[in-house]
Amino acid sequence: MIRKLADGRFRIYSRHKDPRTGKRRNLGTFTTREAALRHEREIQYFKHH
Repeated sequence: MIRKLADGRFRIYSRHKDPRTGKRRNLGTFTTREAALRHEREIQYFKHH
């Protein structure tokens, strides 16, 4: 999940909430949405290989 922050950057959050904290895990912050999408694809690749 990619969300735009107040300062204009984009942050990737995990898809599921952490049951211990009730929040989503921060998986990285990027200056452009394209960079965030590219990294999200990399994360999905490594999760399944």
